[in-house]
Amino acid sequence: MEQGSAPHADNKALVQASFERWRNGTGGPFELLAPDVEWTIVGSSPLSKTYQNKQEFLDKVIGPFNARMAKPLVPTIRGLYSDGDMVIILFDAAATAKDGVPYHNTYTWYFQIKAGQVIKAIAFFDTREFDEFWSRVSPTP
Repeated sequence: MEQGSAPHADNKALVQASFERWRNGTGGPFELLAPDVEWTIVGSSPLSKTYQNKQEFLDKVIGPFNARMAKPLVPTIRGLYSDGDMVIILFDAAATAKDGVPYHNTYTWYFQIKAGQVIKAIAFFDTREFDEFWSRVSPTP
């Protein structure tokens, strides 16, 4: 079979559906992560590095992030692109932190997908905005 657009379209649809579930509060893109995913946060944030698996990433980043929020992060996709096994998501996200201050950021995530799972992810966002929020708000256990 020629390497056509069908598998790539499936990956794009998979990611789009996960973002719709995230937006609706019924799931999200982290469900797509392979157990041994490599998730890289680019930049100079204290959290900028490559996480070697899903559990490490969830424990070190997503769990503490969500524990700082009064209301969950809500994404709004600006663009969703597919190129080969890569799906690129440009989105804005907004939430309210536990201290009542709104959190807004713009993200670009690159998801390399194999067999319906994200095997590598690269994340770009405003690390200054993120770091200010991260240091200002303590996570609630």
